[in-house]
Amino acid sequence: MSKIIVIEDDVYLREELVNTFMKKGYSVSSISSFNEPEKEILDNNPDLAVLDINLPGKSGFELCKRLKSRASFPILVLTARDTLSDELYALGLGADDFLTKPCHPDRLIARTQRLLRTYVKVRNLLQTGDLILDIDTYKVIWKNAHVVLSDTEGKILQILLERYPSVVSKQDLFLKLWGGNEYVDENILQVNMTRLRKSLDTIGIRNIIQTERGRGYRLEMSKS
Repeated sequence: MSKIIVIEDDVYLREELVNTFMKKGYSVSSISSFNEPEKEILDNNPDLAVLDINLPGKSGFELCKRLKSRASFPILVLTARDTLSDELYALGLGADDFLTKPCHPDRLIARTQRLLRTYVKVRNLLQTGDLILDIDTYKVIWKNAHVVLSDTEGKILQILLERYPSVVSKQDLFLKLWGGNEYVDENILQVNMTRLRKSLDTIGIRNIIQTERGRGYRLEMSKS
């Protein structure tokens, strides 16, 4: 089920939008406080954001720009501002679509579906349960939290996810990461595995990487 977040300060319109998306089967959240909107949006880890421009505090334009620099979900601007310059400016900041209010619910849903379909095709994601890894950026998403891994940490997790639930041998990991273990210290794998575990721990993922003595490593989702 795709998750949508509505960023709209008009309480009545916000409720209307939430109801529109819920009727179509989406999981929907919204923001009612605008003290830290960027943090709240990212913490919700949405698949798509519906963003108004005229917001209290930080403008929707600035919020769009900052979100696009930190996240990979599409942003659909829905605003009463209907000038071409506003639309071009929003698109230039990274907005993926621009609609003006009032907007027919069917048009809003159609644009939302199009953006979600497009992003599913372009985002390079691996997912097992609630664990998602963007293998382009090595951003790990877990429920409402996320962390960006180093390249080596990301590659290790990618290999484990691709082979889940099988055990990946140390030899396979050395081969895929460093081309073998002939010219690298054997402790390097354990060091990077420890770093990966610590990185995952920061977002609440604990004991997910299991060591199989004499065999290698595997993911155990029930341990998370």
